[in-house]
Amino acid sequence: MRAEAQNTVEDIRKSLTLLAQRLDWTTAEHRLEEFNAMTEDPDLWNDPERAQKLMRDRQALLDAISTYKGISQELEDNIELIELGEMEKDTEVVREAEAALKALREKAAQKELEALLDGEADANDTFLEINSGAGGTESCDWASMLARMYVRWAEKHGYKVELQSESPGEEAGIKSATYKISGHNAYGWLKSESGVHRLVRISPYDSAARRHTSFSSVWVYPVVDDNIEIEVNPSDIRVDTYRSSGAGGQHVNTTDSAVRITHIPTGIVVTSSEKSQHQNRDIAMKALKSRLYQMELDKRNADIQAQHEAKGEAGWGNQIRSYVLQPYQMVKDLRTSVETSDTQGVLDGDLDQFMAATLALKVSGKSRAEAQADD
Repeated sequence: MRAEAQNTVEDIRKSLTLLAQRLDWTTAEHRLEEFNAMTEDPDLWNDPERAQKLMRDRQALLDAISTYKGISQELEDNIELIELGEMEKDTEVVREAEAALKALREKAAQKELEALLDGEADANDTFLEINSGAGGTESCDWASMLARMYVRWAEKHGYKVELQSESPGEEAGIKSATYKISGHNAYGWLKSESGVHRLVRISPYDSAARRHTSFSSVWVYPVVDDNIEIEVNPSDIRVDTYRSSGAGGQHVNTTDSAVRITHIPTGIVVTSSEKSQHQNRDIAMKALKSRLYQMELDKRNADIQAQHEAKGEAGWGNQIRSYVLQPYQMVKDLRTSVETSDTQGVLDGDLDQFMAATLALKVSGKSRAEAQADD
């Protein structure tokens, strides 16, 4: 086997070793048997939320086992093909098998990254909150572009997206919006998107066609599992009801069904504007508990806490990513230096390269300066 192919094989085996460690391979199939036994309990669906969580956990383990076995088998198959091709001097077979190994290395590296999503809440569903910065219509339009970008990203990954609340801009776009994004590792992937996002473009709202800079902030926090106890003292919250705004006609509520909950000790404000006031209270309370839980996670993680403290207002000096549409095309992450000229692809939801690089940087333990020095 040629040296290049041998190096590729070693890279894949290193990824498999990490996957086995994260999966705890020695007990994985036994844990799957336990999950299978629990799913056969006739009383399982008496508690739908518990049942759904059990099914999600079982599917995640099943997928992890299948991935590990699949990569292992594909590796061995291609090694055998190379050995056979070399024995029979069939260069075409060798070339095809080596190409397959290179593709497998990329797949294994991606699965290795996903296996690193083992934080306390990484597997959870997530809330994603977008707020326009200073700049009026420009920033509101930018906030709506970001909302579309994240919805596209989530849909491409098979996640369920639910709009929890939205405040429209006066002329265009949105002042703020909160989404619930549901699916395995939704929080783990999206948590790296918290921060300020900067847009540079020729303004469609400027009759003089001048270049404008706009800012919007993104905040991501996990949906709290039922088994995580977060106590909220009723005396610490203020609940307000109001009439939600909409696009007009049948979409405008005629009753005060929207709910705003303010957590007085922290100043956290959450809203929900579905049709039912009872439903809105439940949604808003879950969002509040999630925000409080995120604060607890921040206290345990100095890096995350520092990130939130540095976030500040949506403006200069706080941005994590820059999107330049004029005078050139470039999206650049300021933490990892990952960049691309495919701005339209990014705005259509192609965010994986940025998320993966940020996750890898965090796992490596390197600072932003150290990472940039390595480039």
